[in-house]
Amino acid sequence: MKTINRTNGERTFFLHDKNFYKTFFSMTVILVLQNIITYSVNVADNVMLGAYGQTALSAAAAVNQIQYILQQLTVSGIGAGIIVLAGQYWGNKDVKTIEMISTMALEIGIGFGVLLTAAAFCIPEQLIGLFTNDQEIINEGVEYLKIIRFTYIIFIMCNLLLAVLQSVHRVKIAFVVSVMALMINVGINYILIFGRYGAPEMGIKGAAIGTLVATSAELAVVIIYIIKSKAVPFSARIFTRFKFSKKLFWDFLKVCMPCVLSAIIFASSVAVQTMIFGHLDSDALAASSVAGTFFQYVKMIPIGAASASSVIIAKAVGGGNTNELKSMVRTLQIVFISIGALACIIMLAIREPILNMYVLSERTKTYAMQQMLIQGIISVGIGYHVPAQLGIIRPGGDTKYSLLSDLIYSLITIPLGALAAFAFEWPFWVVVLCLNSDQIFKVFTVGYKLNSYTWIKVLTKTKEY
Repeated sequence: MKTINRTNGERTFFLHDKNFYKTFFSMTVILVLQNIITYSVNVADNVMLGAYGQTALSAAAAVNQIQYILQQLTVSGIGAGIIVLAGQYWGNKDVKTIEMISTMALEIGIGFGVLLTAAAFCIPEQLIGLFTNDQEIINEGVEYLKIIRFTYIIFIMCNLLLAVLQSVHRVKIAFVVSVMALMINVGINYILIFGRYGAPEMGIKGAAIGTLVATSAELAVVIIYIIKSKAVPFSARIFTRFKFSKKLFWDFLKVCMPCVLSAIIFASSVAVQTMIFGHLDSDALAASSVAGTFFQYVKMIPIGAASASSVIIAKAVGGGNTNELKSMVRTLQIVFISIGALACIIMLAIREPILNMYVLSERTKTYAMQQMLIQGIISVGIGYHVPAQLGIIRPGGDTKYSLLSDLIYSLITIPLGALAAFAFEWPFWVVVLCLNSDQIFKVFTVGYKLNSYTWIKVLTKTKEY
């Protein structure tokens, strides 16, 4: 992909390279669809288990908190580190180091997966007990965990390999396996949860089997793709290369740790927000749940844009094209603002039709309408600062900024929201606004950081490994 645009020997203010736009938008669409499908798998699980029984739904939800932590540590932590570091090495076509990074990431991820799987074997009740004290739910959750624990290592390997492929601009396979996983998971769940077509009615165990089969199929397809596809620039040596570089390990750790800590802060903030709504009243919690579900879908647009721009920026920085980054960054900022406006329009357009699908009390519906209005407005800010922070600043080499930004803002918005809810007893919409106020303020701080260009840090050190 070209990153240099010149008119009469000078760089243009915005990029006019058609290949850049084609690459960015095609990757964004694929990644958005992949994220939507992946999220839809979880939604489909909840719908079917909810139809089967409340205890089964609650038990799966408790066990899936373990899966959520796993996802944050591996996908949002190690996977993000792969995209940043391997993406920069892809910029100067250093395939050998990419293979070393991939193997190292797999070893770290599998090591963590082994520990978590061992814990699921040895202390299953204690693990589930971290999220609920209802013994009936714990007992049902143990049955679910007995099967789902076999997916942890498979899940880690699959998602880390997809991160490696994304770092070298191979993203279509992620969409393909997501569609396949959705079809397999939903199909098996329907048959085994409810006992259709002569199959035994297995309830929550059926849902676990569906997840295990779908996850295994995903990993198998990804491995076959890497081994067989000529489009993959690296080789299957990533599965057999055990050379360990202490310098590369520390470089990788420096990139990963801020990403992991940032993911933990985000996950903790979401949990605390849920607790605040839950302690307001049941209407507030129900409204937050309904509004939040569909807001997740809308947020897939800026998240997809962030993922697409991250591999482009990492490649440009790693390839030494820093002189051409300014026109690229200016162009992407206009695109991000447009994406935010689009997300806002979608959120405001769907809120009434969506809420009419639910049987809600008038108070709950009013709360949900208020929350979705605020979410629509802040979508403009999210559409800009999320891809700017995660799609430009972080892959550009400054992984610590996202950590510091998320930490500082969470230390402001969470206490502010708690005070608004319990000390001042302000209306529901004001509490929502306080908890999400950082989505507007980040536009200015992230924008300042982005346009200072102090985030450009070349991380490639090929000769040292």
